[in-house]
Amino acid sequence: MPVHVAREAPKLWRKICSEVSVEIALLSENWKHLLAGIVFQYLHGVAAHGVHYLHRPGPTLQDVGFFLVPELGQERAYISESLFSVIFCSFVLWTFHPFVFQSKKIYTALIWCRVLAYLVACQILRILTFYSTQLPGPNYHCREGSRLARLPPPESVFEVVLLNFPRGILYGCGDLIFSSHMIFSLVFVRTYHKYGVSRFMKLFGWLLAVVQSILIIASRKHYTVDIVVAW
Repeated sequence: MPVHVAREAPKLWRKICSEVSVEIALLSENWKHLLAGIVFQYLHGVAAHGVHYLHRPGPTLQDVGFFLVPELGQERAYISESLFSVIFCSFVLWTFHPFVFQSKKIYTALIWCRVLAYLVACQILRILTFYSTQLPGPNYHCREGSRLARLPPPESVFEVVLLNFPRGILYGCGDLIFSSHMIFSLVFVRTYHKYGVSRFMKLFGWLLAVVQSILIIASRKHYTVDIVVAW
């Protein structure tokens, strides 16, 4: 066994070096697209934080998903975030697997160019929708009586552009239609469905997306319409 490992190690190192050289060449050609996509993630965060200043808490709207899906409760709201973290991290790791494993050829730089392009397109639509219509947030910290439900006017522009970090990231309200978590999950699952090789993992990915949808509703982080529109 040690002899086999020692024999395979140089092959793995050559594989990694080969992939790195190819990816560097692709990165040099596409870095502007990647950078633009990454910068827009920040701009999307600024837009989502900005709409919180417009949010006005009110009675939770009637929602068929809330009738059908039992409420998890505030103490178990972390479950949907945990599943999203699993989906996110698994996809990121998969995009870098060509550096190590021999399988269907994908290029990490090109995959992320396409993923970010789809994310940006979806996020532009999302910004337009949640600024067009502000709904009273169903999340616990967005309801009437919560001190986090409304934000006072910003004291400086830095409070907006810095997203009031970290509270502005964790306790946002108003950016409802449609779910950002589902945008990421569905883009990731759809990308793996197109470029992945394991049929089981493709089906499992779609199953996770469905479970994620249900958990978001059960956590009362979004209305059902936010999930339906995202799909």
